[in-house]
Amino acid sequence: MATRIRLKRTGSRHQPHYRVVVVDQRKSRDGRSIEEIGYYNPRTDPATINIDGDRALYWLGVGAQPSETVRSLLEKTGVMKAFSGRS
Repeated sequence: MATRIRLKRTGSRHQPHYRVVVVDQRKSRDGRSIEEIGYYNPRTDPATINIDGDRALYWLGVGAQPSETVRSLLEKTGVMKAFSGRS
């Protein structure tokens, strides 16, 4: 199963909040996820990013591919740096 780390939209119209989830890449955007590893709220100033680094490192280690947006969030939180430093 090819897994992906991506955003799942929650919140009402014009007030988006996102969950950072691990999901089978064939599922729809808001479909059933395998695991929720964090959340992202772009509406606060500065944007709120909360990601469980240990779980993100685990999923990256077993081959999950992050989406472009999630990759940038992981870089901001320092998870990608920890993943690249790990061999």
